[in-house]
Amino acid sequence: MSQSPIVKAEIPSGTMIDNRYIIQKLLGQGGLGRTYLAFDTRRFNEACVLKEFAPTGSGENALEKCRNLFKREARILHQLEHPQIPRFLACFEGDGRLFLVQEFVDGKTYSLLLRERQDLEESFSENEVIQWLKNLLPILEYVHQHNIIHRDISPDNIMLPDGKNLPVLIDFGVGKQIANLNEDTTPYHMSFVGKMSLVGKVGYAPREQISLGLCSPSSDLYALGVTAVVLLTGRDPSFLMDQYSLEWRWRSYTRVTNDFARVLEKLLADTPKLRYQSSKEVLTDLDRLGQFQVMRQSTVVDLPTTVIEQKSQPTFPTRQPPNQYPETIASSARSSSRQQQFPVIESQPQPQQSSLNPAFIQRCQQQLAYYIGPIASLVVEEILAETPQISPYQFIEFLAREIPDASAALEFRKHLFS
Repeated sequence: MSQSPIVKAEIPSGTMIDNRYIIQKLLGQGGLGRTYLAFDTRRFNEACVLKEFAPTGSGENALEKCRNLFKREARILHQLEHPQIPRFLACFEGDGRLFLVQEFVDGKTYSLLLRERQDLEESFSENEVIQWLKNLLPILEYVHQHNIIHRDISPDNIMLPDGKNLPVLIDFGVGKQIANLNEDTTPYHMSFVGKMSLVGKVGYAPREQISLGLCSPSSDLYALGVTAVVLLTGRDPSFLMDQYSLEWRWRSYTRVTNDFARVLEKLLADTPKLRYQSSKEVLTDLDRLGQFQVMRQSTVVDLPTTVIEQKSQPTFPTRQPPNQYPETIASSARSSSRQQQFPVIESQPQPQQSSLNPAFIQRCQQQLAYYIGPIASLVVEEILAETPQISPYQFIEFLAREIPDASAALEFRKHLFS
């Protein structure tokens, strides 16, 4: 007959643990235990974080296995030495409880930093989030190389230390690393102890993690992508996902370039195999963003008009989907971008009618409507009015830029170019 779970009480302030750590206050608690701020009396009362792992067990045998797994995983975490991860200091057992000790990070979480921005009716900019991702991805690459999945990435678990520029990834709770009690568990295929089989915040964790308890490096990258769009939009994930289709609708709450949007969409792919599989892949695409921008500027400034129109495939400006901001602004932005890419020589009068075949235009409009709906007719009309001498190749490329999904845009191009 199984025993009833024993729930340990919260440790009072002022209690000394292991004849060394003095509890100051409770920092937080969850299904796997509690986190305390403590002073280390053997290190001149240096502040540290004391994490109590207290799973609810149903028998001494199961708890003993949990204890062994806890110690094993603690040894793995002890090997992590990264300047943007709090140092793992100690692991011990006392009074029937399991504890680990980590470096205390004095700073603000990104959830708090975002609230401060929101008080000013602001959020994080595209450039800020790109740099933030570049600063965080090397941490995940390092952690994943050690076969550890964080499983709980969110604005609450990323901090900016006071006086520092680099974010720190916190809350590597050992409980999250503990696999089930089966012997055939692999590092990237884990469920969890007791009732905590669903580790991860709803809205941030991917579906396979919430529903099945399956994790991989792409699971962490998904949560990082959700955190990025939360910082960009200043909105909770529940507002950014359609409640009926379960598709992300974050782009209607912010304004970013299409190139960066494609990176975020790949991070947020619902199917794990369609996401980035490693942090290096994401960093490579982020580095290309800056290169593409330089190439665009160079093409516009350095090449004569005749070269752009006759000898090279043009580089097309990034265009926001029409529903991102008011149509008058969108029209002005599109007109300005195209005038930069295809300069008009003032001494030559511009024809008012398009040189494209009407049947070709109609075909393109019908295909575009399949992806973006009735607004396709307005997009086609606007492009032809602004660039009447546009070539068929350029016309298709401009239309493809109106399709938010990169794979759908590629399908659109292939269909029309075939």
